[in-house]
Amino acid sequence: MNDMEIKDEFDMNIEARRLETFTDWPFNEDCQCTPAKLAEAGFYHCPSDQEPDLVRCYVCHKELDGWAPEDEPWSEHVSHSKACPFVLLKKNENRMTMEEFLKLETERQCWKLNKEVKSRIEEYKMQAKDVREEMEKLVNV
Repeated sequence: MNDMEIKDEFDMNIEARRLETFTDWPFNEDCQCTPAKLAEAGFYHCPSDQEPDLVRCYVCHKELDGWAPEDEPWSEHVSHSKACPFVLLKKNENRMTMEEFLKLETERQCWKLNKEVKSRIEEYKMQAKDVREEMEKLVNV
């Protein structure tokens, strides 16, 4: 991760920065999942060609897509990631103390690291399986 990616990721701590990511969001007025409500609930927009409505929590990194106009962002966040530190804090950035903000940032970094470690472990397991299969082929020749 380069310095710009680190800065951009850290900027997601700020609700206004998260809101700026919803440039092509399919739902705006007259629905529950507006960009403002999603940003308030900790999400930023990270669309792909296959998932144009994909959002990610800036703390727990939970990704959600398949939004419907009646989906309420806070409820969805709670139902899919009950242990998210942002969900558990139940405060937006304007109501956080500096201590709460720093604790949340520490927890965000821990969640990020855990996710990366789990990903690397899965990658290692897949590589080990492939190597094992190749070794078995050699033995059976």
